Amino acid sequence: MDRKRLERTLAEEFGGTATERRVVARAASDLVDSGKPSTDRGHALTVPGVVRHLSDAPEGSSLVERWNWWMGALETAYGGYDYFTVRYVEDDEEAGLRR
Repeated sequence: MDRKRLERTLAEEFGGTATERRVVARAASDLVDSGKPSTDRGHALTVPGVVRHLSDAPEGSSLVERWNWWMGALETAYGGYDYFTVRYVEDDEEAGLRR
């Protein structure tokens, strides 16, 4: 998966800060590298697929909330996805998120 393309697409579709987009794109890349989506769902993870799934999250959710919502759904369905949730966005003053 092209992380830069995913970051650009996330910006267009969901906004969020540059740091949030980078963190979600990194989590998506790690997920792809793990091979879990291909094993569990029978096909590779794509940028359009990520956007489609994140679009299903509750209205008004932030980008990170959307990602974590999807990982929660995959955790429930298959197990082993909790590792890919975003727990912390480091030094993102733009979003005001802190540890």
